Amino acid sequence: MVLGYGQDMPFPALSLIASPTKRLQILELAEQAERRGFPALACPTLGNAFGLCASLAHVTHEMRFFTSIQGIYGASASDIGSLASHIAEVSNGRFALGLGVSHEAMVKRLGVTMGPPLSDMRKFVDALHTTERFGGPLPSIYLATLRDRMLDLAMEISQGALWANASFTHSLQQVQRVPAEKIAEGFYLANMIPTIISEDKAAARAANRATMAIYVRLPNYRNYWKACGYIEEMEAIEEAIANGNKSDHALFMSDAWLDDCTLSGSADEVRDGLDRWYDIGIQPIAVMSSLSGGQIKAIGELFDIYR
Repeated sequence: MVLGYGQDMPFPALSLIASPTKRLQILELAEQAERRGFPALACPTLGNAFGLCASLAHVTHEMRFFTSIQGIYGASASDIGSLASHIAEVSNGRFALGLGVSHEAMVKRLGVTMGPPLSDMRKFVDALHTTERFGGPLPSIYLATLRDRMLDLAMEISQGALWANASFTHSLQQVQRVPAEKIAEGFYLANMIPTIISEDKAAARAANRATMAIYVRLPNYRNYWKACGYIEEMEAIEEAIANGNKSDHALFMSDAWLDDCTLSGSADEVRDGLDRWYDIGIQPIAVMSSLSGGQIKAIGELFDIYR
């Protein structure tokens, strides 16, 4: 494990988006992250994760990187498998394929009918393996998971599990589902965490609420957070949506819920908050935002607190 901050605290992984018109700058950030000792890059589909990962294979040399996540609808297993095999080969095995079922509303935009998530995921991974004789060996596969049944499937058919916006307190229970021997085999656990570094905690929380507003509108996330114990917050949001309020839900996002699923505050608070995920066996992935700029500015602020 790569360590930093005086070699007594592990660096987080870092979420990196290939933003249009800024792609060369993003690749420079990736090179800098590797020099600084960050262990891995998570590449969301926004901005084309596969394109970014193909470039990362050539501009980085040691750090791992993976899609987080590539949806299983809208592209064939053959296409995804051949791309994944190619990137894994040219990166000398540093690439992993993070897969997810995405969200029903997003899948509908692709003109695709979403089936049962567990069976669809199992069928897709099975189909990927049938492509290996044409495209070459697949990389490690990580499955996006929130609920226990998808975590169980990930342990059965993949080499890792990825959360996004997970509840820390609930994750304490979920990680206990993973047997010690599975961890010893290298089964990978990571969570993408909306993160803002600022001494103005109220402003940082407000910005994180704006980010999380996207997710509280999604039924699968609300059901997950209900299972985590945040029933009052999620039912209030559902009532608001039913009454015609489809976007302004900040009032219903309690500080307790927000601080359980995101990070905000001073450099010390953010470092400690990221480190606690390591303490329970889950690698944190910092999804950076800034109160005074975009992704590049936000990642620079993270670099500043891990010197």
